[in-house]
Amino acid sequence: MAILHNRVSQKELKARLYAETEPRTTISFYRYFPIADPAAFRDDLYIHFNKLNVFGRIYVAHEGVNAQISLPSSNMDAFREYLNSTPHFKDLRLNIAVSDGKSFWVLKIKVREKIVADGIEDPAFSMERKGRYVDAAAFNALTNDPETIVIDMRNHYEYEVGHFDTAREIPSDTFREQLPMAVEMLRDQKDKNIIMYCTGGIRCEKASAYFLHQGFENVFHLEGGIIHYANTVREKGLPNKFRGKNFVFDERLGERITDEVIAQCHQCGQPCDTHINCANEGCHLLFIQCDACREKYSSCCSTECADIIKLPEEVQQEMRKGKVKGQMIFNKSKSRMRSLKLQSD
Repeated sequence: MAILHNRVSQKELKARLYAETEPRTTISFYRYFPIADPAAFRDDLYIHFNKLNVFGRIYVAHEGVNAQISLPSSNMDAFREYLNSTPHFKDLRLNIAVSDGKSFWVLKIKVREKIVADGIEDPAFSMERKGRYVDAAAFNALTNDPETIVIDMRNHYEYEVGHFDTAREIPSDTFREQLPMAVEMLRDQKDKNIIMYCTGGIRCEKASAYFLHQGFENVFHLEGGIIHYANTVREKGLPNKFRGKNFVFDERLGERITDEVIAQCHQCGQPCDTHINCANEGCHLLFIQCDACREKYSSCCSTECADIIKLPEEVQQEMRKGKVKGQMIFNKSKSRMRSLKLQSD
């Protein structure tokens, strides 16, 4: 019988990952294409990826596939061979991580309603009509024009640690909130050149289609997102217009693109762009913390959480019982992050 799910504990899997000596390559990829039976597609994908010792997080939906994975570097040729043998994945662009590391330790493939939660309910919306791709060179050329509008289609905590010069932030916590906000912000500029970007391209590709659906005319999106851009400018010696760090959704929580640090510690305000999850399992808040505050607050977001993790584990478990991540449910909201400074003063 084929293995379709992981049966080993997360703790053991993570220990195995850190014991590995063979290098791994971290990759992200996506493709919008119709999938009639996402559950069957998911199971077939799991069988093939598990054989190649792929770890990562993959979403499958009727609209396509979205994946962030890592695999032993020695399996890259076999991995590409499998993708090219599958019609829907043939000639798929793979975004190779800018800086590697221990990114994933288990393979998780989940069936979702959509590969990007967008909140779009208009039945007339279609991904068949999308904005025009631009590569790194074209992106640089278009953004040299001060009339070009550059839109960051990522969440605020991603923008905070790194973004392109002149890029506008859409101050939101989720992509589903961001789409209507972005349209409203630019409603009176429908005739201008608008370039969108995101981490690997999946969100800005959908956003470009949504903007065209809303009547915008000159919509572009950066092919392969920040990851592909950073690799391209480095390989071709092009000017790099990105500043800071690229946030990524894996164990690394960031890739260094330039040495510039443009964010601040959420607790003391010193220059810092290192994200961390609060060590209190009943909180788990994602926030930016410098080394000094990490030591002062024991890798926690507040003195309250620092006190909680000193309690016996059975007491902590009792405090969490019946609660969804405790009183301070895991979130990345701007208001929650801003409150850290007040708590710490």
